[in-house]
Amino acid sequence: MTTFHDLRVFLGAVRRQPAAVGAIAPSGPALAGLLATVVPSTGAPTVVELGPGTGSATRAVQRRIPAAGRHLAVELDSTLVGHLRSSYPRLDVIHGDAAELGKLLADRGVEEVDAVISGLPWALFPQDLQRAILRQVGAVLTPAGAFTTFAYVHALGMKQARQFRALLDRSFDEVIVSRVVWANVPPAISYVCRRPTMGDDAG
Repeated sequence: MTTFHDLRVFLGAVRRQPAAVGAIAPSGPALAGLLATVVPSTGAPTVVELGPGTGSATRAVQRRIPAAGRHLAVELDSTLVGHLRSSYPRLDVIHGDAAELGKLLADRGVEEVDAVISGLPWALFPQDLQRAILRQVGAVLTPAGAFTTFAYVHALGMKQARQFRALLDRSFDEVIVSRVVWANVPPAISYVCRRPTMGDDAG
């Protein structure tokens, strides 16, 4: 559940970089829990969050990931990085750009991951940046790995959202759309994507 402190930190990030946050509130527990379902609950999986913000999905991931698992997060906003590091001691927070995911993980000795969970505001990114990040995600996922992200229902008809959905379809062999999470503010859906195709648009 989002705390008052989380909300203050989130609103500070919105004021500093509104185009990099792209949300009116942190993801609610229902959406965060849905995103975290791609995290393996057994073994020693490696899980990466992109744009974790104040840690809404982080909490859900840490409830699910086994003790032997490794949980990393890539966050661009320096204040959010500090918040995450103080709030989630088990989380390995990387201050960096998701478009350099492969290098950032390699610097941590990580070659492949079992799940990537994204809180990035895709509709606000230019298509070249979207493709660059998805290339990075596809390159680090294990063959059985999954990538998940979300979209707000009210924006699904917008051109940017339609273009991003089409890009997902070209970038992955399978894209599963969830039910609507009406309890989230605003209501949202999730995409679960598997088996990167690494085609022309993604590669």
